[in-house]
Amino acid sequence: MTNTADHHSAEFDRTGHDPSVGEMQLDDRSALRRVAGLSTELTDVTEVEYRQLRLERVVLVGVWTSGTAAQADASMAELAALAETAGSEVLEGLVQRRDKPDAATYIGSGKADELREVVLATGADTVICDGELTPAQLTALEKVVKVKVIDRTALILDIFAQHATSSEGKAQVALAQMEYMLPRLRGWGESMSRQAGGRAGSNGGVGLRGPGETKIETDRRRIRERMARLRREIKAMKAARDTKRTRRLRSDTPSVAIVGYTNAGKSSLLNALTGAGVLVQDALFATLDPTTRKAEFADGRQYVLTDTVGFVRHLPTQLVEAFRSTLEEVTDADLLLHVVDGSDPLPTDQIKAVREVITDVLRESDAPPPPELLVVNKIDAADPITLTQLRGLLTGAKFVSARTGEGIEDLRDTLAEMVSPPEVEVEVLLPYTRGDLVARIHTDGRILGSSHEAEGTLVRAKVPPALASALDRYRRSAV
Repeated sequence: MTNTADHHSAEFDRTGHDPSVGEMQLDDRSALRRVAGLSTELTDVTEVEYRQLRLERVVLVGVWTSGTAAQADASMAELAALAETAGSEVLEGLVQRRDKPDAATYIGSGKADELREVVLATGADTVICDGELTPAQLTALEKVVKVKVIDRTALILDIFAQHATSSEGKAQVALAQMEYMLPRLRGWGESMSRQAGGRAGSNGGVGLRGPGETKIETDRRRIRERMARLRREIKAMKAARDTKRTRRLRSDTPSVAIVGYTNAGKSSLLNALTGAGVLVQDALFATLDPTTRKAEFADGRQYVLTDTVGFVRHLPTQLVEAFRSTLEEVTDADLLLHVVDGSDPLPTDQIKAVREVITDVLRESDAPPPPELLVVNKIDAADPITLTQLRGLLTGAKFVSARTGEGIEDLRDTLAEMVSPPEVEVEVLLPYTRGDLVARIHTDGRILGSSHEAEGTLVRAKVPPALASALDRYRRSAV
């Protein structure tokens, strides 16, 4: 049997070239991708410069304006986790103490020069800033460090773009990205001033006279058109989801929304309570689309649990707006299960950040806040001293481990007490043609006894008030 290497060698001797070179060139050519951000002449407006950041080797930089050193370190650690979630390798992290970010370069010209030295020394291809930069700050800092600069908002948007799975989630992320990108459209050199027409007043030839439209104006127009289309699509999807939610609310089945900081273990807790088998990942923003599952209390009553998108400090306003329809699950809930990561260095800061976002959402809907039950998760990985402090600080909170199951039964009992709806005991004789009402009693109430009579099914049950009203005409006696 001829060795492959010998075969190639023979082929090379006979023809004067190695055919594998052509194959390699083909491979190389197919591996070439558009370098994001070098052109704003977009054929598809979703192909914006930060849509696929392709982050690989990054340096983080933050401005510490207030709070303790521990809070500044935690913010940078979170930025590093966000960067790694986006698929990057974090090489270095720099923090500068300032009263406020520099208006020109975010970190000041001297620090920007230092940052350039760090970029050269580490071989980084991207700088990520721990804050939202203005378009001018981004451009000025890029000129100094001479590599791609993005801010925390663009990074979070990119992670959301990677993780969105449903049509609605993808549309919401695309809309948020475009809202962020619109004021930041920029180009390099003279190419940005090129126009479709000639200069005003000059003779540019047939069809080329007039002020024309610059490339950047064309892109902005396309993006606005795409945004309008996305808003219409999201509105239609929202209507379909509202119908489902209305049906659920009408059924009187108690609704519990799981909220919390990203990666606090919300999906793990949903699985522990329901056995749902929802995706669980040790990554930020693993859940973007709300997952609703049915569960039962020990007495047989059903309730629904909804796992919502995780929150984070300084969540981009575009995302709060885009995901408002998703977060409406929070406003309609009978109870908020607020999950806190007990192993986090600053769990109280997480609680504050989550409550701020919930307050924003509720303010828009004018709805009263649902009752909240704090659940400190990951107690198996938490520091015992921190847990003791939290037990004293968070009175009424439940301490659980979704991974080991510790505290889950106690949590179930507390949930049953907190979402216990007022019940009415009824005895009704339902005609055999009203199997739908029997099914509703099974779903929304608790059957205490039943028998088949000549005229229909005799049922004694405890049911919610709304269902009791629907059963009034069939009621034999009320207890």
